[in-house]
Amino acid sequence: MLQDKPQTFTNGVETVWTPIPGSSQELALDTRAHITLYTGARGPGKTDTQLMRFRKNVGVGYGSFWRGVIFDREYKNLDDLVSKSRRWFNAFGDGARFLSSAQDYKWVWPTGEELLFRAIKQLDDYWNYHGQEFPFIGWNELCKYPQLDLFDRMMSCNRSSFTPEKDNPKLPNIPLEVFATTNPYGAGHAAVKRRFIDVAPYGQIVRKTIDVFNPRTQMKEPVTKTQVTIFGSYRENIYLSPEYIAELENITDPNIRAAWLYGDWDIVAGGALSDLWRKNIHILPFDPLKWGVARLTNQGRNSPLIPESWGLDRCFDWGSTQPFCVVWFAEASGEEMTMQDGSTFCPPPGTLVVINEWYGSKEIGTNQGLRLSAPDIAEGILKIEKGMYENGIIASMPWPGPADNSIRDVREIEVDTIEKKMADKGIHWESSDKSAGSRKMGLQLVRERLEASVRKEGAGLYFFSHCNACISTLPALPRDDKKIDDVDTEAEDHPYDCVRYRVLKGANRYARTLDISRPH
Repeated sequence: MLQDKPQTFTNGVETVWTPIPGSSQELALDTRAHITLYTGARGPGKTDTQLMRFRKNVGVGYGSFWRGVIFDREYKNLDDLVSKSRRWFNAFGDGARFLSSAQDYKWVWPTGEELLFRAIKQLDDYWNYHGQEFPFIGWNELCKYPQLDLFDRMMSCNRSSFTPEKDNPKLPNIPLEVFATTNPYGAGHAAVKRRFIDVAPYGQIVRKTIDVFNPRTQMKEPVTKTQVTIFGSYRENIYLSPEYIAELENITDPNIRAAWLYGDWDIVAGGALSDLWRKNIHILPFDPLKWGVARLTNQGRNSPLIPESWGLDRCFDWGSTQPFCVVWFAEASGEEMTMQDGSTFCPPPGTLVVINEWYGSKEIGTNQGLRLSAPDIAEGILKIEKGMYENGIIASMPWPGPADNSIRDVREIEVDTIEKKMADKGIHWESSDKSAGSRKMGLQLVRERLEASVRKEGAGLYFFSHCNACISTLPALPRDDKKIDDVDTEAEDHPYDCVRYRVLKGANRYARTLDISRPH
């Protein structure tokens, strides 16, 4: 339940800071939720609120148990936080000191509390904090992180050994808080949107209850974790200058303008492909379940969905702890395809249509793999292809296409490669193009095909509507900050890699030396 009245921060003589009356700051300051995301447009005062969210529990009696950390991907991005913290915290006159050395970079209070500012970027950076206690964890601009795996890993540090019985009977249990700020747009736009924006309206508490063993009571008990998202707008901030708003109004990129000026999460954010992506053009409606049912009940036509003259192949990106991805392609021959709704589709020869996918993850957006073995994946591919054939989607079995070349790596002399293990099951692959400049060229070719689909000129690129991994990850794929002609490899790029391998391959020319027969 959200707090009814805001908290005012004083130094005992005068007010130091108070949330803007009637604003989102009042709500975000005390949401009574374990995890709070404060988002929206730029300018509502998210940074000030994050600092005060920690500060409100300074001096109440928790002492050194009340310890916090605020993260960003780079130390230089913490400058604004540090600057504002100096402005506010020094005004309290309670003896707080900021230690600015590289090994410290934190606030300390005479009563024992600490607030650290830290850069954390890679998943392995977690080990710098493993075993530590941070009842308060803050994240500055969460969308800078391509995935939320680091966010989730650090949750293990959101804990405290404080108990009222042994430490201070006059106080309640110490609150555990995670407070993140962000605007829409950025490398992690899709992941943050999926986790915080799509699950519930702004201001609505989301609850997740799990049964756990409580060491204190030696019993199994239900524990409920809560999260909430608060939306803020620059219009609330009566202290904001109109010149700042004018700068936002002058942004020419429509996605960034909508994100920063209006806090719009429904933009297509990322940068590598988003400017060319058109749902109404690149996505072709198709429901494989309805298609199969129609054919079983003799309501569908006898001819296969994909004309026999079209080429068929598949591409593969290996993954174990991260997702693997298999993408099936049909290459247009110039013959028209009759779609599920009876309409015809006849793109230029060489056009690629993603007709199916298998994404090895429990949930798109987590970047967590299923850890399946190579033989299991191979058997799964055979099962899927048999299903496509029997359901009349394809008229023949797909040919091998390019795969991630890491499947050929020899790690132990006496152990077969991933490629060999899959070949033993009847699944073969071609080499992918990993030559110098191939990543840059691959991105350019994917962009050219998306644009060709929009212009209806030349070989394009389309996706069947049930291919959710491709459709959800490709538009959100960000560019690399340092290599602008490539995608950010820390993002969830596995479906994109399959598409990139295929467009680099060029025309469908098969060395028909493998025995690929129809399933019996």
